[in-house]
Amino acid sequence: MLVKLIEKVGSKIIKLLESIGRIVIFFWTGVMNIFIAPVQFAKIIDHTWFIGSKSIFVIILTGLFTGMVLGLQGYYSLLQFGSEAALGSAVSLTLIRELGPVFTAIMVTARAGSAMAAEIGVMRISEQIDALKTMHINPVRFLFTPRIIASIISFPLLTALFNVVGIIGGFISGSIMLGLNRYVYMDTVIKSIQMQDISGGFYKSFVFAVVVTTTCCYRGFYTHLYSGFGARGVSLSTTNAVVQSCIFIFIFDYIITFFLV
Repeated sequence: MLVKLIEKVGSKIIKLLESIGRIVIFFWTGVMNIFIAPVQFAKIIDHTWFIGSKSIFVIILTGLFTGMVLGLQGYYSLLQFGSEAALGSAVSLTLIRELGPVFTAIMVTARAGSAMAAEIGVMRISEQIDALKTMHINPVRFLFTPRIIASIISFPLLTALFNVVGIIGGFISGSIMLGLNRYVYMDTVIKSIQMQDISGGFYKSFVFAVVVTTTCCYRGFYTHLYSGFGARGVSLSTTNAVVQSCIFIFIFDYIITFFLV
């Protein structure tokens, strides 16, 4: 009984170490190919359009209502202490430091990350990745490298858009709907934001871009090892990619916040 338990635990540990080694090699191969000519400009532009431009509407909608909720909740919370004038500061700092990068990453994961995992997963089960190897084309360079460059470009820009729209949403709730002086709101926004707050949010967006893209592409690329072949395998790998990406977003958010505070 004890021997079987040890074998089972040992097998799990070996599989975990194999997975960690596989994802490290996958990530390292993809990143190193960024610096190898020729640069895949056409694919980078295409993926930037898909990850970035196609996510703008979702980001604007999410940012607007997030800011409006923050403005509504923050106003009544601050009103209890007679500090409703600080609403602009509360909304802007909450968005820029925390909610902007996190919500942007989660929404892009749900829209673009799932698509990346599904597309690469279909290529795996239909043996298109094997065909790339047969033609002496590095599949990691071909599939992963342009996507990670596009994500590094898109995530910070989408985060900035989310923050601006969220602050406008807070203005709509606080000033237009609840009657807070609009000049007081914007003055506290301008005075409270420091460069370190903005840079901290962008550091998070860069890290989230790498984490989300690596996780989603990796799960799709190795669909056959974790989820099996067929439509069910692709669906499972896509679901796992989104769930794991969201978990990693919160984990890395805490780690970065711990070092920035």
